[in-house]
Amino acid sequence: MITKDNDRVDHHGPEHRDVSGGWLRPAVFGAMDGLVTNVSLIAGVGGGGGSRHAIVLTGLAGLAAGAFSMAAGEFVSVSSQNELVQAEVDKERHELATNAAAEQIELVGMLRRRGISAATARLAAAEISAHPDKALAVHTFEELGVNPAELPSPFVAAGASLVAFAVGAIIPLLPYAAGSDSLWLALVLAALAAVAGGGMVARLTGRPFWRGALRQLALGALAAGITYLIGVAVGGMAAS
Repeated sequence: MITKDNDRVDHHGPEHRDVSGGWLRPAVFGAMDGLVTNVSLIAGVGGGGGSRHAIVLTGLAGLAAGAFSMAAGEFVSVSSQNELVQAEVDKERHELATNAAAEQIELVGMLRRRGISAATARLAAAEISAHPDKALAVHTFEELGVNPAELPSPFVAAGASLVAFAVGAIIPLLPYAAGSDSLWLALVLAALAAVAGGGMVARLTGRPFWRGALRQLALGALAAGITYLIGVAVGGMAAS
């Protein structure tokens, strides 16, 4: 239903999730990265014969370093991407201001490629071009595939990544924090978290739970297994 200002349309049907990548991608990536990174560190140090104190220290150091590294990386990445998009938007704004006729013809071509008839495309292009802000939004979306008004926030991405990494990284440390020195308990707990996390991500994207769960478990097991063997090898060399 069209509202009184004739510019907004009420949405009917199922609500869509935010797929612009503002927080979901860094949160998912951060949680899984934190889990795999720290369980691998713990497996390596534990495989090398490290004490409970050494494992806890390594795990906490890995948590802090990884969380802040992930946050910094996300902030710089998203900021750089937004700056690149904004530079291209500025170019398009300049073209619309200095070469409006050619840009309108270009818009007609864009609309024609979407299956709109020539007459309708010319009318629509003329109406859109009469409003600079709308013209900029349409040209930007058609040429760059982005909406400059809905760019992801680097602060949100960095915060989501930092918190999610820390949450994932703390899981394999929980047994040691509770006083246990069992490496296998930490590995089992991390495996359960990998299954749960991978499965929930799969369900969120409409895929079968076990497909995502087994994929995440396999990747985590591979990383932890390799670092465990490295730890055993290095620990054996140090002992000889």
